[in-house]
Amino acid sequence: MKQLIIIGGGAAGFFLASNVKSSKWKIKILEQAKNPLQKLKISGGGRCNLTHACFSAKKLVKYYPRGSKELISVFNHFQPSDTFEWFSQKGVDLKIESDHRVFPQSDSSQTIIDTFLQETQKNNIEINYNSKVINIKNINNKFEIATTENKFFADALVIATGSSQKMWDIIHHQLGHNIIKPVPSLFTFLCSDKLLSNLQGISFPEAEIHIPSLKIKEFGPILITHWGLSGPAVLKLSSWSARELFKLDYKFILRINWISETFDRVREELFIEKIKNSKKSIYALKIYNLTQRFWNNLLYSLQIKDKKLADLSKKDINKIAEALTNTQLQINGKNTHKDEFVTAGGVDLKEIDFRTMQSKLIPNLYFAGEVLNIDALTGGFNFQACWSEAYIISQYINSN
Repeated sequence: MKQLIIIGGGAAGFFLASNVKSSKWKIKILEQAKNPLQKLKISGGGRCNLTHACFSAKKLVKYYPRGSKELISVFNHFQPSDTFEWFSQKGVDLKIESDHRVFPQSDSSQTIIDTFLQETQKNNIEINYNSKVINIKNINNKFEIATTENKFFADALVIATGSSQKMWDIIHHQLGHNIIKPVPSLFTFLCSDKLLSNLQGISFPEAEIHIPSLKIKEFGPILITHWGLSGPAVLKLSSWSARELFKLDYKFILRINWISETFDRVREELFIEKIKNSKKSIYALKIYNLTQRFWNNLLYSLQIKDKKLADLSKKDINKIAEALTNTQLQINGKNTHKDEFVTAGGVDLKEIDFRTMQSKLIPNLYFAGEVLNIDALTGGFNFQACWSEAYIISQYINSN
Protein backbone atom coordinates (compact mmCIF):
# COMPACT_ATOMS: atom_id res chain seq x y z
CA MET A 1 0.00 0.00 0.00
CA LYS A 2 1.27 3.45 -0.91
CA GLN A 3 2.21 5.91 1.83
CA LEU A 4 0.76 9.43 2.04
CA ILE A 5 2.19 11.79 4.62
CA ILE A 6 0.51 15.08 5.50
CA ILE A 7 2.66 17.57 7.38
CA GLY A 8 0.33 19.78 9.41
CA GLY A 9 -2.62 18.82 11.56
CA GLY A 10 -4.70 21.87 10.81
CA ALA A 11 -7.80 22.52 8.73
CA ALA A 12 -6.30 21.62 5.34
CA GLY A 13 -4.46 18.57 6.67
CA PHE A 14 -7.46 17.01 8.39
CA PHE A 15 -9.87 17.79 5.57
CA LEU A 16 -7.50 16.16 3.11
CA ALA A 17 -7.07 13.08 5.29
CA SER A 18 -10.85 12.81 5.63
CA ASN A 19 -11.29 12.69 1.85
CA VAL A 20 -8.50 10.36 0.70
CA LYS A 21 -9.50 6.73 0.18
CA SER A 22 -7.78 4.80 2.95
CA SER A 23 -8.25 1.58 0.95
CA LYS A 24 -5.59 2.81 -1.47
CA TRP A 25 -3.33 4.79 0.82
CA LYS A 26 -1.75 4.44 4.24
CA ILE A 27 -2.11 7.95 5.63
CA LYS A 28 -0.08 9.64 8.37
CA ILE A 29 -0.48 13.17 9.74
CA LEU A 30 2.57 14.78 11.34
CA GLU A 31 1.63 17.60 13.70
CA GLN A 32 4.22 19.42 15.80
CA ALA A 33 1.73 20.50 18.49
CA LYS A 34 0.34 18.20 21.15
CA ASN A 35 -3.24 18.89 20.01
CA PRO A 36 -4.75 19.21 16.51
CA LEU A 37 -6.67 22.01 14.83
CA GLN A 38 -5.68 24.76 17.25
CA LYS A 39 -6.37 27.64 14.87
CA LEU A 40 -9.75 26.18 13.99
CA LYS A 41 -10.54 25.85 17.70
CA ILE A 42 -10.26 29.58 18.36
CA SER A 43 -11.81 30.73 15.08
CA GLY A 44 -14.84 32.96 15.43
CA GLY A 45 -14.34 33.34 19.17
CA GLY A 46 -14.44 29.57 19.64
CA ARG A 47 -17.55 29.11 17.47
CA CYS A 48 -15.59 28.28 14.27
CA ASN A 49 -16.36 30.53 11.33
CA LEU A 50 -15.71 27.75 8.84
CA THR A 51 -16.83 29.36 5.58
CA HIS A 52 -18.84 32.21 4.06
CA ALA A 53 -22.20 32.12 2.31
CA CYS A 54 -20.92 33.22 -1.07
CA PHE A 55 -21.86 30.66 -3.71
CA SER A 56 -20.28 32.13 -6.84
CA ALA A 57 -16.62 31.40 -7.56
CA LYS A 58 -16.23 34.73 -9.37
CA LYS A 59 -17.58 36.65 -6.37
CA LEU A 60 -15.78 34.48 -3.83
CA VAL A 61 -12.29 35.17 -5.18
CA LYS A 62 -12.80 38.92 -4.65
CA TYR A 63 -12.22 38.31 -0.93
CA TYR A 64 -8.65 37.10 -1.55
CA PRO A 65 -6.04 39.85 -1.87
CA ARG A 66 -3.51 37.23 -2.94
CA GLY A 67 -4.50 34.11 -4.88
CA SER A 68 -7.75 35.29 -6.45
CA LYS A 69 -6.76 34.41 -10.01
CA GLU A 70 -5.50 30.95 -9.09
CA LEU A 71 -8.46 30.06 -6.88
CA ILE A 72 -11.10 30.49 -9.60
CA SER A 73 -10.56 26.94 -10.90
CA VAL A 74 -10.29 25.56 -7.36
CA PHE A 75 -13.62 27.07 -6.30
CA ASN A 76 -15.26 25.87 -9.49
CA HIS A 77 -14.57 22.35 -8.20
CA PHE A 78 -15.32 22.88 -4.50
CA GLN A 79 -16.92 26.00 -3.00
CA PRO A 80 -19.03 26.92 0.07
CA SER A 81 -22.12 25.04 -1.11
CA ASP A 82 -19.97 21.90 -1.28
CA THR A 83 -18.68 22.63 2.22
CA PHE A 84 -22.29 22.73 3.45
CA GLU A 85 -23.02 19.40 1.77
CA TRP A 86 -19.85 17.75 3.08
CA PHE A 87 -20.53 18.65 6.71
CA SER A 88 -24.21 17.80 6.34
CA GLN A 89 -23.23 14.30 5.23
CA LYS A 90 -21.21 14.02 8.44
CA GLY A 91 -24.23 15.02 10.52
CA VAL A 92 -23.11 18.60 11.18
CA ASP A 93 -25.74 21.31 10.68
CA LEU A 94 -24.46 24.72 9.67
CA LYS A 95 -26.09 28.14 9.93
CA ILE A 96 -25.68 31.41 8.07
CA GLU A 97 -25.56 34.59 10.15
CA SER A 98 -26.72 38.03 9.03
CA ASP A 99 -23.23 39.01 7.85
CA HIS A 100 -23.05 35.77 5.78
CA ARG A 101 -20.49 34.10 8.02
CA VAL A 102 -21.14 30.39 8.52
CA PHE A 103 -20.92 28.53 11.83
CA PRO A 104 -21.91 25.10 13.11
CA GLN A 105 -25.41 25.12 14.58
CA SER A 106 -23.86 24.16 17.92
CA ASP A 107 -21.86 27.42 18.01
CA SER A 108 -18.85 25.35 19.08
CA SER A 109 -15.63 24.67 17.21
CA GLN A 110 -15.41 21.39 19.12
CA THR A 111 -18.19 20.07 16.86
CA ILE A 112 -15.93 20.47 13.83
CA ILE A 113 -12.87 19.13 15.64
CA ASP A 114 -14.78 16.04 16.78
CA THR A 115 -16.01 15.47 13.23
CA PHE A 116 -12.48 15.41 11.85
CA LEU A 117 -11.20 13.18 14.65
CA GLN A 118 -14.04 10.74 14.03
CA GLU A 119 -13.32 10.68 10.30
CA THR A 120 -9.61 10.05 10.78
CA GLN A 121 -10.31 7.32 13.33
CA LYS A 122 -12.86 5.68 11.01
CA ASN A 123 -10.31 5.69 8.19
CA ASN A 124 -7.49 4.34 10.40
CA ILE A 125 -5.37 7.44 9.85
CA GLU A 126 -2.29 7.62 12.03
CA ILE A 127 -1.81 10.97 13.76
CA ASN A 128 1.63 11.71 15.15
CA TYR A 129 1.58 14.62 17.59
CA ASN A 130 4.70 16.40 18.88
CA SER A 131 6.27 15.60 15.51
CA LYS A 132 8.39 18.54 14.46
CA VAL A 133 9.74 18.12 10.94
CA ILE A 134 13.42 19.07 10.63
CA ASN A 135 14.37 17.67 7.23
CA ILE A 136 12.78 16.54 3.95
CA LYS A 137 14.65 14.66 1.22
CA ASN A 138 13.34 14.16 -2.29
CA ILE A 139 14.57 10.73 -3.43
CA ASN A 140 13.42 10.03 -6.99
CA ASN A 141 10.13 11.87 -6.34
CA LYS A 142 9.52 9.97 -3.13
CA PHE A 143 10.21 11.47 0.24
CA GLU A 144 12.14 10.88 3.44
CA ILE A 145 10.80 13.04 6.26
CA ALA A 146 12.79 13.38 9.44
CA THR A 147 11.30 14.64 12.69
CA THR A 148 13.16 15.22 15.92
CA GLU A 149 12.51 11.58 16.88
CA ASN A 150 11.61 9.53 13.78
CA LYS A 151 11.96 9.07 10.05
CA PHE A 152 9.02 8.56 7.72
CA PHE A 153 8.86 7.58 4.06
CA ALA A 154 6.17 8.68 1.61
CA ASP A 155 5.12 8.06 -1.96
CA ALA A 156 3.22 11.36 -1.83
CA LEU A 157 3.74 14.32 0.47
CA VAL A 158 1.35 17.14 1.33
CA ILE A 159 2.61 20.20 3.18
CA ALA A 160 -0.17 22.05 5.00
CA THR A 161 1.73 23.73 7.80
CA GLY A 162 0.25 27.22 7.65
CA SER A 163 2.42 30.26 8.29
CA SER A 164 5.53 28.50 9.56
CA GLN A 165 8.83 30.23 8.86
CA LYS A 166 10.78 27.05 9.69
CA MET A 167 8.77 25.03 7.20
CA TRP A 168 9.14 27.75 4.57
CA ASP A 169 12.92 27.49 5.08
CA ILE A 170 12.77 23.72 4.57
CA ILE A 171 10.55 24.10 1.49
CA HIS A 172 12.97 26.63 0.01
CA HIS A 173 16.35 25.13 0.89
CA GLN A 174 15.53 21.42 0.68
CA LEU A 175 12.76 21.29 -1.92
CA GLY A 176 13.80 24.23 -4.09
CA HIS A 177 10.59 26.26 -4.01
CA ASN A 178 10.63 30.05 -3.94
CA ILE A 179 9.02 31.66 -0.93
CA ILE A 180 7.39 35.07 -1.23
CA LYS A 181 8.57 36.90 1.86
CA PRO A 182 5.78 36.80 4.46
CA VAL A 183 4.47 40.03 5.95
CA PRO A 184 1.55 40.52 8.36
CA SER A 185 -1.96 40.83 6.99
CA LEU A 186 -5.28 41.50 8.74
CA PHE A 187 -4.12 43.80 11.51
CA THR A 188 -5.45 46.81 13.39
CA PHE A 189 -3.88 50.26 13.61
CA LEU A 190 -2.10 51.76 16.60
CA CYS A 191 -2.96 55.40 17.22
CA SER A 192 -2.49 57.54 20.33
CA ASP A 193 -4.26 60.66 19.11
CA LYS A 194 -6.13 62.46 21.91
CA LEU A 195 -9.29 62.46 19.81
CA LEU A 196 -9.60 58.70 20.50
CA SER A 197 -8.92 59.00 24.22
CA ASN A 198 -11.40 57.01 26.37
CA LEU A 199 -13.57 56.18 23.36
CA GLN A 200 -12.88 52.43 23.20
CA GLY A 201 -15.91 50.47 22.07
CA ILE A 202 -17.43 53.23 19.96
CA SER A 203 -18.13 52.19 16.39
CA PHE A 204 -19.00 53.97 13.15
CA PRO A 205 -21.04 51.75 10.82
CA GLU A 206 -20.52 53.74 7.61
CA ALA A 207 -17.04 55.20 7.58
CA GLU A 208 -14.53 55.85 4.84
CA ILE A 209 -10.80 55.52 5.53
CA HIS A 210 -8.07 56.70 3.22
CA ILE A 211 -4.27 56.46 3.15
CA PRO A 212 -3.26 59.37 0.90
CA SER A 213 0.35 58.24 0.42
CA LEU A 214 -0.86 54.94 -1.05
CA LYS A 215 -3.97 56.35 -2.77
CA ILE A 216 -6.15 53.61 -1.32
CA LYS A 217 -9.58 53.79 0.31
CA GLU A 218 -11.91 51.44 2.11
CA PHE A 219 -15.52 51.73 3.24
CA GLY A 220 -17.34 50.06 6.10
CA PRO A 221 -17.55 49.86 9.89
CA ILE A 222 -14.64 50.99 12.05
CA LEU A 223 -14.17 50.58 15.79
CA ILE A 224 -12.19 52.62 18.30
CA THR A 225 -10.17 50.36 20.61
CA HIS A 226 -7.85 50.77 23.60
CA TRP A 227 -4.89 50.93 21.21
CA GLY A 228 -6.34 52.70 18.18
CA LEU A 229 -8.60 51.58 15.34
CA SER A 230 -10.09 48.25 14.28
CA GLY A 231 -13.21 46.99 12.53
CA PRO A 232 -13.93 45.49 9.10
CA ALA A 233 -12.82 48.54 7.10
CA VAL A 234 -9.45 48.69 8.87
CA LEU A 235 -8.87 44.96 8.50
CA LYS A 236 -9.73 45.08 4.79
CA LEU A 237 -7.38 48.00 4.23
CA SER A 238 -4.57 46.22 6.08
CA SER A 239 -5.08 43.06 4.05
CA TRP A 240 -5.20 44.61 0.59
CA SER A 241 -2.23 46.88 1.40
CA ALA A 242 -0.20 44.43 3.50
CA ARG A 243 3.04 44.79 1.53
CA GLU A 244 2.78 48.55 1.05
CA LEU A 245 2.17 49.13 4.78
CA PHE A 246 5.09 46.85 5.63
CA LYS A 247 7.35 49.09 3.51
CA LEU A 248 6.05 52.10 5.46
CA ASP A 249 6.94 50.35 8.73
CA TYR A 250 3.25 50.82 9.64
CA LYS A 251 3.71 54.56 10.13
CA PHE A 252 1.45 56.70 7.98
CA ILE A 253 -1.28 59.32 7.88
CA LEU A 254 -4.84 57.98 7.88
CA ARG A 255 -7.77 60.17 6.88
CA ILE A 256 -11.23 59.27 8.18
CA ASN A 257 -14.67 60.32 7.08
CA TRP A 258 -16.58 59.11 10.13
CA ILE A 259 -20.02 59.41 8.55
CA SER A 260 -19.43 59.00 4.77
CA GLU A 261 -20.92 62.42 4.02
CA THR A 262 -19.45 65.26 1.98
CA PHE A 263 -17.98 68.36 3.57
CA ASP A 264 -20.59 70.57 1.85
CA ARG A 265 -23.48 68.39 3.01
CA VAL A 266 -22.32 68.41 6.64
CA ARG A 267 -21.67 72.14 6.52
CA GLU A 268 -25.20 72.71 5.20
CA GLU A 269 -26.67 70.48 7.94
CA LEU A 270 -24.83 72.43 10.64
CA PHE A 271 -26.12 75.75 9.31
CA ILE A 272 -29.66 74.34 9.33
CA GLU A 273 -29.21 73.21 12.96
CA LYS A 274 -27.86 76.65 13.85
CA ILE A 275 -31.09 78.23 12.61
CA LYS A 276 -33.50 75.58 13.96
CA ASN A 277 -31.92 75.16 17.42
CA SER A 278 -30.18 78.47 17.92
CA LYS A 279 -30.44 78.37 21.74
CA LYS A 280 -29.11 74.81 22.06
CA SER A 281 -25.54 74.22 23.23
CA ILE A 282 -23.18 72.94 20.55
CA TYR A 283 -22.16 70.18 22.99
CA ALA A 284 -25.80 69.10 23.29
CA LEU A 285 -26.34 68.82 19.55
CA LYS A 286 -27.36 65.32 18.37
CA ILE A 287 -26.22 64.78 14.82
CA TYR A 288 -25.46 61.77 12.57
CA ASN A 289 -26.08 59.35 15.47
CA LEU A 290 -22.72 60.24 16.99
CA THR A 291 -22.19 59.24 20.61
CA GLN A 292 -21.91 62.00 23.17
CA ARG A 293 -18.39 60.91 24.15
CA PHE A 294 -17.11 61.14 20.59
CA TRP A 295 -18.88 64.46 19.96
CA ASN A 296 -17.39 65.94 23.10
CA ASN A 297 -13.88 64.74 22.18
CA LEU A 298 -14.23 66.06 18.65
CA LEU A 299 -15.29 69.54 19.76
CA TYR A 300 -12.61 69.62 22.45
CA SER A 301 -9.93 68.63 19.93
CA LEU A 302 -11.08 71.51 17.72
CA GLN A 303 -10.91 73.88 20.70
CA ILE A 304 -14.53 74.85 20.21
CA LYS A 305 -15.91 76.11 23.51
CA ASP A 306 -19.35 75.27 24.86
CA LYS A 307 -21.57 77.90 23.33
CA LYS A 308 -24.99 78.22 21.75
CA LEU A 309 -25.42 77.17 18.16
CA ALA A 310 -26.40 80.75 17.33
CA ASP A 311 -22.93 81.84 18.37
CA LEU A 312 -21.08 79.42 16.12
CA SER A 313 -18.94 81.24 13.61
CA LYS A 314 -18.58 80.23 9.98
CA LYS A 315 -15.04 79.15 10.86
CA ASP A 316 -16.35 76.92 13.68
CA ILE A 317 -18.83 75.24 11.35
CA ASN A 318 -16.17 74.65 8.70
CA LYS A 319 -13.85 73.11 11.30
CA ILE A 320 -16.54 70.70 12.53
CA ALA A 321 -17.53 69.71 8.99
CA GLU A 322 -13.89 69.13 8.10
CA ALA A 323 -13.29 67.03 11.21
CA LEU A 324 -16.32 64.83 10.59
CA THR A 325 -15.44 64.20 6.96
CA ASN A 326 -11.65 64.40 6.91
CA THR A 327 -10.00 63.73 10.28
CA GLN A 328 -6.27 63.20 9.94
CA LEU A 329 -4.65 60.72 12.33
CA GLN A 330 -1.06 59.55 12.66
CA ILE A 331 -0.82 55.75 12.72
CA ASN A 332 2.23 54.53 14.61
CA GLY A 333 2.14 50.76 14.19
CA LYS A 334 -0.01 47.66 13.95
CA ASN A 335 -1.55 45.20 16.35
CA THR A 336 -2.30 41.55 15.57
CA HIS A 337 -4.00 38.79 17.51
CA LYS A 338 -1.12 36.31 17.66
CA ASP A 339 -3.38 33.24 17.75
CA GLU A 340 -5.26 34.29 14.62
CA PHE A 341 -2.21 35.66 12.81
CA VAL A 342 -2.55 35.81 9.02
CA THR A 343 0.30 36.47 6.64
CA ALA A 344 0.67 37.61 3.07
CA GLY A 345 3.39 35.41 1.66
CA GLY A 346 4.42 31.79 1.25
CA VAL A 347 5.11 29.33 -1.54
CA ASP A 348 5.20 31.11 -4.90
CA LEU A 349 1.92 30.41 -6.71
CA LYS A 350 3.69 30.27 -10.07
CA GLU A 351 5.22 26.97 -8.96
CA ILE A 352 1.89 25.26 -8.22
CA ASP A 353 -0.45 23.48 -10.63
CA PHE A 354 -3.86 24.53 -9.32
CA ARG A 355 -5.61 21.76 -11.19
CA THR A 356 -4.08 19.34 -8.67
CA MET A 357 -2.34 21.60 -6.06
CA GLN A 358 0.83 19.71 -7.04
CA SER A 359 4.28 21.23 -7.25
CA LYS A 360 5.43 22.03 -10.78
CA LEU A 361 8.99 21.32 -9.64
CA ILE A 362 8.61 17.98 -7.85
CA PRO A 363 6.00 15.33 -8.72
CA ASN A 364 3.99 13.88 -5.80
CA LEU A 365 4.55 17.00 -3.69
CA TYR A 366 1.43 19.02 -2.84
CA PHE A 367 0.63 22.19 -0.90
CA ALA A 368 -2.58 23.42 0.77
CA GLY A 369 -3.59 26.21 3.11
CA GLU A 370 -1.70 29.22 4.34
CA VAL A 371 1.69 27.71 3.50
CA LEU A 372 0.90 29.13 0.04
CA ASN A 373 1.02 32.80 -0.88
CA ILE A 374 -2.75 33.01 -0.50
CA ASP A 375 -4.67 34.92 2.14
CA ALA A 376 -8.15 36.29 2.58
CA LEU A 377 -10.27 38.74 4.48
CA THR A 378 -11.99 37.70 7.69
CA GLY A 379 -15.27 35.85 7.45
CA GLY A 380 -14.39 32.19 6.88
CA PHE A 381 -12.56 32.69 3.59
CA ASN A 382 -9.19 31.33 4.69
CA PHE A 383 -10.82 28.11 5.88
CA GLN A 384 -12.76 27.79 2.63
CA ALA A 385 -9.50 27.96 0.68
CA CYS A 386 -8.16 25.17 2.92
CA TRP A 387 -11.20 22.96 2.32
CA SER A 388 -11.17 23.55 -1.44
CA GLU A 389 -7.45 23.04 -1.97
CA ALA A 390 -7.41 19.93 0.20
CA TYR A 391 -10.40 18.52 -1.68
CA ILE A 392 -8.65 19.05 -5.05
CA ILE A 393 -5.62 17.14 -3.76
CA SER A 394 -7.74 14.30 -2.38
CA GLN A 395 -9.56 13.79 -5.66
CA TYR A 396 -6.33 13.73 -7.66
CA ILE A 397 -4.65 11.32 -5.24
CA ASN A 398 -7.72 9.08 -5.21
CA SER A 399 -7.57 8.83 -9.00
CA ASN A 400 -3.97 7.57 -8.93
